[in-house]
Amino acid sequence: MYYYFIVALQGFCIYHCFTNKNSYYWFFIILFIPLFGSIGYLFMNVFQKRDLAIVQENIPTTIHPTKKIIDLEKKFSFTNTFKNQVALADAFLEAKQYDKAISNYEAALKDVFQNDFYVISSLVEAYYFSSQVDTAILWSEKIKESPKFKKSKAEFLYALAMEKKGQIALAQELLEGLDAPYVRYEERLELAKFYIRHAKTKKATTLLEEIVKESEGMSKVSYRQNGTLIKKANELLSTVL
Repeated sequence: MYYYFIVALQGFCIYHCFTNKNSYYWFFIILFIPLFGSIGYLFMNVFQKRDLAIVQENIPTTIHPTKKIIDLEKKFSFTNTFKNQVALADAFLEAKQYDKAISNYEAALKDVFQNDFYVISSLVEAYYFSSQVDTAILWSEKIKESPKFKKSKAEFLYALAMEKKGQIALAQELLEGLDAPYVRYEERLELAKFYIRHAKTKKATTLLEEIVKESEGMSKVSYRQNGTLIKKANELLSTVL
């Protein structure tokens, strides 16, 4: 049992080291000093203080997913403020409880906050992911003249919503406006999928190859942040080549 635990630990550390492009000398340490090398790698590269703080902060909500919502509901009930209601709506949105998120976001849009960009852009997200595309478009159009709308998540979802409504040329224009090197990998991956959906395979291939090429020169931190999307781009590229 002990032997299999060490082998599994080594396997995880080697995989983590490879996918996160950490220094090659860790491979030798992990292989030739199995237990202590692996433990050392974990503490130096996985269980960093920042990561531990995040884990500790999220332990209660991981064990009891609704705890965050319950705490925010109590806070809002005690102090009925715009900030507290938006925080509660954000928690519902994160939990994919879209109807409750929408209810709270719309209730927060009153008085001096009736045109708040953050709340309206969050409403776009909640309506889009609850499959209420027409309403997502209506809210998008309330803020699309704002300078903040350009290259925002709301604009991204507006583009996808317009595609669903058959406005292909406009959707392509908006999605291509989000395409820039070394940033917005989620949006660029979706643009590649858009190209594939509309038989623009050459454009999709070029874009995916750019993303994969960029990943080769990424820092460890950047790769760690975007690794999942890079892997998806690689997988998608293999299907279109």
